[in-house]
Amino acid sequence: MFTTKSLLPLVALLPALTSAQYTATYQVGSLPQYSEEGQSGTNQCGTTSSQTSNCQNVFVNSVDDFCLWGPPDTHSEEGDGTSKIGNVEQVVVSYCLKDGYGTRLIPQGTLSGAHFVKVESEKVSYVQVTGNGDLTKLLIPAGDEGGELDPHSWTGLGNPQGGLVFTNAFSGQYEQTHEWTSFMSSNEFCIRACRDGPNAAAYCEHIYDVLSCAFTIPGDMGNGFDQCNGAPTDEAPGVYNGVTFHQGDPTTPAPHPAGATSNCQQYSTIGGGNVVVQAVTSAPSASITGSASASGSSISASANSTSVSASSSALNSTSASVSSSASASRTVQSTTITSAATSGPSRLATNANAASASASASSTAAKSGAGKVIVPSFGFAAILGGIGLLL
Repeated sequence: MFTTKSLLPLVALLPALTSAQYTATYQVGSLPQYSEEGQSGTNQCGTTSSQTSNCQNVFVNSVDDFCLWGPPDTHSEEGDGTSKIGNVEQVVVSYCLKDGYGTRLIPQGTLSGAHFVKVESEKVSYVQVTGNGDLTKLLIPAGDEGGELDPHSWTGLGNPQGGLVFTNAFSGQYEQTHEWTSFMSSNEFCIRACRDGPNAAAYCEHIYDVLSCAFTIPGDMGNGFDQCNGAPTDEAPGVYNGVTFHQGDPTTPAPHPAGATSNCQQYSTIGGGNVVVQAVTSAPSASITGSASASGSSISASANSTSVSASSSALNSTSASVSSSASASRTVQSTTITSAATSGPSRLATNANAASASASASSTAAKSGAGKVIVPSFGFAAILGGIGLLL
């Protein structure tokens, strides 16, 4: 069993992680069926939303156009058998506010608060959304304290394995963000996607998996909806006067306060799909138009209508079906699911004093026909050597 203490000497790998160059970059509109070996879902999702979609692409564009990670089903072969995030982190799928991405939809009334901030500076650029709601509607069990999702994980393959994140918030054209981090629980969420650059890995840190949103993605977690421009904190999460704190150190410092915001625009509602939990929808493909607006578009306040215009560009206009070949198959009703390469410790997004939980490692046969593996150029072996830092 790996422990934080036994893996601390691997801290020497951090410079390699933070300066990594990536060997695979994907474009929206020409995504592969799989971007990782053993991937349980797909990146080739088409444009028609469905509550049984296994799409593993997330988009973070604006307060009324973003996606969150959630369980694909209410069961798991890991942990206690429930769909707690710690049990399903390697197989979570995408739930989006808008149609047009081939994902599942976030049902109307799920979110009580969502606060979008775009940071664009010489130091670092990123977009983030923080907020709260009834996330049991995304199949997260009630009371689940949650866990962390990121593109690395202890395996180096990501949680979810093969998950891709994109944003069009900076230029109006989609960019893949190779560094991103997210926490999901039954009542709170946060996601930050860092634009590629020298400080992207540091500001989208992934080593504080038990310290929740406040530590890594500080922002407004309250009710209401708004979109703001923002400034980065003086130092990256977990860095204090140039020294990096490591989870498990004797003393946990206070998180950096959220950066200053400006030019905030309030929203009365951010909609959500006109679907019910576990119901299958077959919405029409959305007409996709690019948008470089930082403030987003006006939103209908009707609770019964589903917005189908996405602030995006060059989405694949062909609806692709999810392959059910040698990979693990999943359904949303009562069918037992088989995890694909689900292994590693559970991530419990608890308070700063919580201890890391561990789960037994297991794996299944890798999916045939997998696409490119997204790994830093310093090599997969180095990632596995740095397991402790990737937790």
